Formats: sequence, C-alpha cells, structure tokens
Amino acid sequence: MMSKLTEGMEQWKIELEQLLQQGIEFARQIPPTQLYAALGVLLFTTTLLLFFQLFKRSKSNTIVLTGLSGSGKTVIFYQLRDGSYHQGTVTSMEPNEGTFVLHTESSKKGKVKPVHLVDVPGHSRLRPKLEGFLHQAAGIVFVVDAVEFLPNCRAASEYLYDILTNSIVVKKKVPVLICCNKADKVTAHSKEFIRKQMEKEIDKLRASRSAISEADVTNDFTLGIPGEAFAFSQCHNKVTVAEASGLTGEISQIEQFIREHVKP
Repeated sequence: MMSKLTEGMEQWKIELEQLLQQGIEFARQIPPTQLYAALGVLLFTTTLLLFFQLFKRSKSNTIVLTGLSGSGKTVIFYQLRDGSYHQGTVTSMEPNEGTFVLHTESSKKGKVKPVHLVDVPGHSRLRPKLEGFLHQAAGIVFVVDAVEFLPNCRAASEYLYDILTNSIVVKKKVPVLICCNKADKVTAHSKEFIRKQMEKEIDKLRASRSAISEADVTNDFTLGIPGEAFAFSQCHNKVTVAEASGLTGEISQIEQFIREHVKP
C-alpha cells in the first residue's frame, strides 16, 4: 500500500516538473517586451482589485449625532432606532450608541445596511468625547433647537465652528447636516433663518479666532474665503440644513442624509 502511494507521488512529481519545464520554455519564446507588459497588466489589475476590496470593507456606517444639550439628539436617536420618543428633555451624560437597521426600514425587503448611530453628549465638559468618533464618522448630524435658537445661537455656532475646523472633519471631508429640530412648533425658526444667523456668527468667530490663531491649538483649519462673508458653501466638506421633529417622528430628512452616506 505504501509502495503504491510512493510510486504515485513520484509520478506526480515527474509530471509536475515536466509541466513546469514546458511553462519555462513557453515563457522564453515570448518576446521580453510582451512578457513585461503582461506581468505589468497582471500586477496592476491585482493591485486595483485589492484596493477596491479594501475600500469597500473600510467604508464606514457610523453617523454621529451631536449639538448643544437639550436640542433633542437623544429623542432623534430613539426615533431612528425604534420609532419611540421621550417626553421632555433627555440629558445624556455618556455617548449613547447602537448598530441597527433604521426603524422605517425594519420591514423593508432586500439588502439594508445597519447604521452605527452615536449620540454624543452636548454638555461642554463632555464634548471631547466627540473626537473619539470622528475618525469613523461617515456623516455628522448637528442638532439645533429651532424654538430656543436665538438664546443659544452663539454657543451652537461656536460648537459647530469647532467641528467644521477639526482636522479630521476637514481632511476626510465628513458631510454635516444641520438639523433644525422641533420644527413642528409654532414658535420654531425656519431653517433658512437659522442657517443665515449661524453663518453670521461663524463669520464673527472666524475674525476673532484668526486674531489669536497662533495660540489656538484646537482648530487646525480656517473657514471661508478671506475678504468674503462666510457661507457654509465655502466649507471643505458638504454642509446642508434640514428640518425635523423628534417628538412627532418627522425625521425623513435625517434618514435621507444617513442613506446618502451609509449605502446598503
């Protein structure tokens, strides 16, 4: 039994050596320029395939919810997750996160990619936690209270300025959605009013921050075009404005933003 197996292995070895020799002889008959060209095409194709596979695997599904405390981030988080809501103010002290299929897509047939949603606390002392999620962010939803906007306009604009000038956000061109929450209320300001007021505040901040830029280690990039009034359209990344209502469940524009940047 062992002798037959040994003989079979030897025969297989001889045949393999013969095939290898034939391959070498065939390669020698090919002109060097054609051989090098074929090897170059093979190497290029292999590298391209590996690159696309790596890019496909590394595509993030993380969406970061942030904004001032009390703006309604956590309510929106639960609406996106399971369609529920919290009455009143829900204050988050730790990042609230989860990976799930959006509630409105839970009964959808076909391929649906789960979203990794992170609700980052809005309290000023807890904002440094945001930095830890920016590397993996496919998009940022910056929530603004459309009812109590004016008293908080400067604080919200300062926070948004810090996000828009963050080196990670700029280099990766992370898209930002300014979400004007509580838009269902009669006293809510329109998204156009909020956009214009925040652009004016950021324009003021840009001037004051640039005056102390040498001492500013938080912001690595400046915003806008020198000599022109600031507008979100001048940002390195795409910044859009939308309206929503966490309490009534009207969050379609947020879902649209998420699906635009987290594709199935």
